[in-house]
Amino acid sequence: MKKYLVLMLAVLGVAFSSQAQEKKNKNAKVDVEVKGNCDMCKKRIEKAALGVKGVKSANWHSDDQTLHLLLDENKTDGLKVSEAVAKAGHDTKEVKATKDAYDGLHGCCQYDRES
Repeated sequence: MKKYLVLMLAVLGVAFSSQAQEKKNKNAKVDVEVKGNCDMCKKRIEKAALGVKGVKSANWHSDDQTLHLLLDENKTDGLKVSEAVAKAGHDTKEVKATKDAYDGLHGCCQYDRES
């Protein structure tokens, strides 16, 4: 009888602990600093961001070099978006594009890189 009581308490403990897990925001607003220059950059940056599963909207502004995102935190985060944007040739605060990716950008899109 004691075994059954212990087993029931263990099952109840697992059930309650799984409900207590932190719920992530399905419409999180995240800003990512992304280097770029022009409208071609804007299209490339936004396309790379929207290619990440869980990104609902992406809007890059050249004036403040910021990519404004609306994303589902259950599926992605700002770092994954930064990695995708860097693969497209644009440095972010967290992830730097490879030399090959940067060199592949059109001449007007080659922003000043920090060393």
